[in-house]
Amino acid sequence: MLRQRVIPTLLLKNGRMVKGVNFSNHVDVGHPVTAAKIYNAQGADELFFLDIDFVTRKKEITLRIIEETAENCFVPLTVGGGIESILDIQNFLNAGADKISINTAAVKNPALLKEASKKYGAQCIVASVDVRLKDKKYEVFIYSGIVATGLEAIEWCKKLRDCGVGEIMITSIDREGTMKGYDIDLIKNIANAVDIPVIASGGAGTLEHLEEALKIDNISAISASSIFHFTDQSPIKARFYLSSKNLNVRSRF
Repeated sequence: MLRQRVIPTLLLKNGRMVKGVNFSNHVDVGHPVTAAKIYNAQGADELFFLDIDFVTRKKEITLRIIEETAENCFVPLTVGGGIESILDIQNFLNAGADKISINTAAVKNPALLKEASKKYGAQCIVASVDVRLKDKKYEVFIYSGIVATGLEAIEWCKKLRDCGVGEIMITSIDREGTMKGYDIDLIKNIANAVDIPVIASGGAGTLEHLEEALKIDNISAISASSIFHFTDQSPIKARFYLSSKNLNVRSRF
């Protein structure tokens, strides 16, 4: 059985690390490479870098961040935001990324997922799915949660699986940044519907929230941000707590 991972997520905007609530009202929370070094020292299993500024996205800035982080941190890096082509994927892998996260481009061009998974391997491609609860249905949104797609989340995740992605990160926009806990119903429904690993994202505020998500079958990891930015918790504290609850988390120390 694969060990479950604790993954800090770093949201990027114009080269800085930001954090908001429900994908809006973002505030500056520091330099991403500095944060990455701290998370690396604290035993993070992986780091997610997501460029959320779809309007003025500057890929060269994110490329430099990934390059500098890869030079200073010995932890797998996943990067997403504005990935639109095989060339984009290759550039970020050359910069030091280990995995690529694709969201908007997956909806606009699902064939990109199939091509990327075939070229680089399923383990390299993560499908990122941002979801809002709308009229009692979970709907997929793109462009950093701005544009509704009309896609139902569970059926979309099944299609993503069929496109050959190795993992799906599911984020509740309604819970993101609130620190009120993950949308457990959403996560369970997705995890039960696909036979590939699922990463829970959006809403963690306590160690108990992490525990609750990792107890769901087929959850390979939890992604968290606010709990590490705005409380005294850290990846190493989270791992110690989760291990004490007999969860199968990784140990880097």
